[in-house]
Amino acid sequence: MQPDGLRIGRSVVVPDRELSERFSRSSGPGGQGVNTTDSRVELSFDVVRSPSLPETTRARMLARLESRLVDGVVTVTASEHRAQLANRRAARERMTALLTEAAAPPPRKRRPTTPSRAAKQRRLEAKKRRSETKQSRRGRWE
Repeated sequence: MQPDGLRIGRSVVVPDRELSERFSRSSGPGGQGVNTTDSRVELSFDVVRSPSLPETTRARMLARLESRLVDGVVTVTASEHRAQLANRRAARERMTALLTEAAAPPPRKRRPTTPSRAAKQRRLEAKKRRSETKQSRRGRWE
């Protein structure tokens, strides 16, 4: 059974009570149903005030989501489906993906390496062969 909330990474779970959903009318075509059903979903999560986030994760998320935050709250919307339930699922999936990416640890620093002696030798041999091929083409028409 899946836990109640959004799973972010391996260890963090954001409970449903920390998420807020708003529903509104979707734009675009859809006939008469568009005017009566609130199928568009806005899912919001307060990154700054969430008690379920460890401090290191919160700091990382705040730095990476800086351009998307409004008063510390990140919001995703879904309106591509006609059914509200499908849009709720889509919004939750987007929020999960967004928060997982923002909470991911930074990539390992690259250790610079130098090519081996054999690799340098192979490179020079290939250059020499190519050079000889081109040299042999030159003399024919002069």
